[in-house]
Amino acid sequence: MESISAITKELKSIPASSPEGFHHFIAKYTDDDRDGVKKLILSAEKKIDEYNTEVARTESLKVYEHKYEDFGYICGIDEVGRGPLAGPVYAAAVVLPKDSKILYLNDSKKLTAKKREELYEIIMKEALSVGIGYRSPERIDEINILQATYEAMRDAISALTVKPAVLLNDAVTIPGIDPEIKQVPIIKGDAKSVSIAAASIVAKVTRDRLMEEYDKQYPGYDFASNKGYGSASHIEALKNQGPCEIHRRSFIGNFI
Repeated sequence: MESISAITKELKSIPASSPEGFHHFIAKYTDDDRDGVKKLILSAEKKIDEYNTEVARTESLKVYEHKYEDFGYICGIDEVGRGPLAGPVYAAAVVLPKDSKILYLNDSKKLTAKKREELYEIIMKEALSVGIGYRSPERIDEINILQATYEAMRDAISALTVKPAVLLNDAVTIPGIDPEIKQVPIIKGDAKSVSIAAASIVAKVTRDRLMEEYDKQYPGYDFASNKGYGSASHIEALKNQGPCEIHRRSFIGNFI
């Protein structure tokens, strides 16, 4: 007879996205009368309930995808980096398969860094196409952050390997887009659409990785932690060290 610790280890090894594994675990140990095993079976049943809840939540985020699925390819668009004092603004465009089974998609700000990284890898593997665009701090200073964001979004769309029929946008209508492509602006879209949520994750992870590299190049500003946003330590460093090459001059006038 297996020890409780070995059975516990077996349960912990089952991926959260594998209800079949939990069902198999329950069937395997259902006749074990030890109290410790009974508790583990209850834990497995709870994991199945959590999985079913997540499936239902994910399906609720496919309302817009189902509404426009007969149009053709549906693309989610989102940006990250409009508010920071330093670094570029990034946009991502993601076309998911109609039968996408990716779970745990959400507004990237509501996910842990570890979860974003995990989902990024899954999205990049399973998406039909992903496009990424960005604009530099210099360009942001030149034309303002909103116009720079629109340029990054248009580049992300242009980088797709398929032509979308519908753009699901997080709250905006992007100027300069082919009029044949339908745009659907959705307020707080990254929490209401799996496609926009996927785009928000790709944009966030891509920019965060860059800011971590910038932290090595421009030490002292703590870019790896604050990602260029105006944290107290970042502002203090800005006052003491002055701006570096990636600071947005149009954003930092109040601090230097």
